[in-house]
Amino acid sequence: MFGITLAIVAGVFISMQNVFNTRISEKGGSWATTTIVLGIGLMVSIPVFFIMDDANLLDLGGINPIYLLGGVFGVGIVYGLMRGMQELGPAYAVSIVMVSQLAMASSVNTFGLFGFEEMDFTIQKGIGLGLLVAGVLIFKLGGKLRLLERKERGTKKTLYT
Repeated sequence: MFGITLAIVAGVFISMQNVFNTRISEKGGSWATTTIVLGIGLMVSIPVFFIMDDANLLDLGGINPIYLLGGVFGVGIVYGLMRGMQELGPAYAVSIVMVSQLAMASSVNTFGLFGFEEMDFTIQKGIGLGLLVAGVLIFKLGGKLRLLERKERGTKKTLYT
């Protein structure tokens, strides 16, 4: 239950952060915003690290150096989501991010990438991913879907309203 709660909180934070970042970028530009936001994150995370963690900050011996690219991914996440929200709006951009996250996480699980245990990609997982993609398409296309309309005495009425 604690993991579910943390995941929900993280999802809320990701959405709110990118909405805020998009608003900042209207004045400061995308790269300035990315720099400021990640700089503030560094300033907050260092004291929290020293208060909460008993590990050595730079004791990274034995890890695969490719995992340090997580910081580079962070830059891509902030910039990409911020620009995606500017182009698509928050709900549609986050919907696409959710689909891509689930698809990538499923690939990591299925192929046992990055030291994770291999897990079968079942038909149920495929259906779930397909339903998520269909949900995003329905969400985006909304009133543009002619399949969900019926004619009634010369006027159009939608079945989803």
